[in-house]
This record gives sequence, structure tokens and C-alpha cells, in this order.
Amino acid sequence: MHALFMTLLVIVSLALIVVVLLQSGKSAGLSGAISGGAEQLFGKQKARGLDLVLQRVTIVLSVLFFVLAIAIVKI
Repeated sequence: MHALFMTLLVIVSLALIVVVLLQSGKSAGLSGAISGGAEQLFGKQKARGLDLVLQRVTIVLSVLFFVLAIAIVKI
């Protein structure tokens, strides 16, 4: 059971890394972080298309990662 959870954790962590790397950047470097950070934080920008799918997959994979990590610690 422990080996199964460890294998699933490695697969989920690799998938999470890939999905995060596939997402597009939200700012244009350092200048975007200084000037455009407030606009993105308080602005009403919705993710659409592939960005929306990648965002939802990232959330699901991160929750699954933490659940598996806690399950491994409890076993």
C-alpha cells in the first residue's frame, strides 16, 4: 500500500510540474511585476481556453498531491 501511494505521489508530482510549466506567464518580466501586478491582482481577468483547463488541472493535482502526502505520512 505504501509503495502504491509513493508511486502515485511521484506521478502526480511530475504531472503537476509539467502542468505548471505549460501555463502562460501572467506578467512581462520585472516591469510587469512592478507596474502591472496591481492590475492583475484587482482586475477582472478571466482565464479562457487552454489557460482555464490548465488552471483547473493544477488545482486538482495540487489537492491530490497534498492528500497523497498526508496519506503517506499517516501510513
